[in-house]
Amino acid sequence: MAVRTTCLTIQTLVLIAAASGCASNTAEPQSHQTEGLPATMNQQDYRVELTEEAQRIHRAAIVIDGHNDLPWRLREKANSSFDKMDISRRQEELHTDIPRLIQGGVDAQFWAAYVPPDSTRDIGAAAFCLEQIDLIHRMARRYPQHFEMAYRAEDIRRIRERGKIACLIGIENGLAIENSLATLRMFYALGARYMTLTHVDTHEWADSGTDRPRHDGLGSFGEDVIREMNRLGMLVDISHVSVDTAKDVLRISRAPVVATHSCAQALSPWVRNIPDDLLRLMADNDGLVMVNFGSGFLTPRGARTAHEFFEMWREMRARDLSKEEMEEAFTKHREEHPIPAGTVATLVDHIDHIVKVAGIDHVGLGSDYDGVSQLPAQLEDVSGYPYITQELLNRGYSEEDIHKILGGNLLRVLSRAEELAERE
Repeated sequence: MAVRTTCLTIQTLVLIAAASGCASNTAEPQSHQTEGLPATMNQQDYRVELTEEAQRIHRAAIVIDGHNDLPWRLREKANSSFDKMDISRRQEELHTDIPRLIQGGVDAQFWAAYVPPDSTRDIGAAAFCLEQIDLIHRMARRYPQHFEMAYRAEDIRRIRERGKIACLIGIENGLAIENSLATLRMFYALGARYMTLTHVDTHEWADSGTDRPRHDGLGSFGEDVIREMNRLGMLVDISHVSVDTAKDVLRISRAPVVATHSCAQALSPWVRNIPDDLLRLMADNDGLVMVNFGSGFLTPRGARTAHEFFEMWREMRARDLSKEEMEEAFTKHREEHPIPAGTVATLVDHIDHIVKVAGIDHVGLGSDYDGVSQLPAQLEDVSGYPYITQELLNRGYSEEDIHKILGGNLLRVLSRAEELAERE
């Protein structure tokens, strides 16, 4: 169908473009910021070597990832069928499967129920979101020996103690609620515990960071959405939104706000990343920025390439080119404008920066696995999380602070949102 073609093109955009004052006792980081590496080191030479100490720290931590697009990839590659793509076995076409989640020591995962901007042309945004939520629930039922649905912070701890991976749902794109607070409430009842307010397009009540503004931030209904999310205990996600939208959210929200898959704009000047003034506001809000692993988020050259691609894509979209014509242009652009993959050091530079500006309590991990096309060396799939622990240890982070980054901060934020909702 035409809509399916359009949605696939939008996801291709996401994949390519994304391939595209501190209250802490953490030690000062060692600088690795020349496209993510020391000036004297070639990119291919930088490797993290795992030590027994890092592996012990990693096993002791509750490791939580804030954003993984596996449900979308299963929809596109396997028609949402686990018979066609059995993730209990290694799947080389994916970043994510159960064997590698176990290898990476993942204890809890927010799975994205992604809703493409053009989904309303077919079954409607709400129905599309329902299908993605259904897929996540079916995944947990299909693999009960490994997965269990979680709805509260205490569920994550309980499920981890049982040796399983806690599955949580995050809606990606507020378009999904179709301007209905009742729909928002039903999505919460079905397990959604955060909602990313926009995706690549501005919609009727919120401005996206990668589109022209229509509301100078949040529209009036958007303000109602934030208040209702606070009342429910659903986290507000400001990844993808404009700076003005994010500032409106931080002005209105009583609960901690999250950016589930964004990096530091000071290190990579891409609109999808968070500028320092917003990092400080996030700290004031007791919120959390979860760093994106996609190479296009991590370096200045990656950011420039991602921005150029986005401009090219919008121009082609306006010309209503066919899927084949757009894919050909995408392939040519990738070949002519390679993005540096980066390393674990490149990623941890962003963690360091957020710690410096916002504090150790306000950074986490939001990989965007299966939603980006290029990843740093040693972080090519979900088995790589221990390398982050090792690099943090190498830079002088304490075990306590490493545990905060790996998942403790997200547990705190989710618990706080729950507590505030219970007071309503």
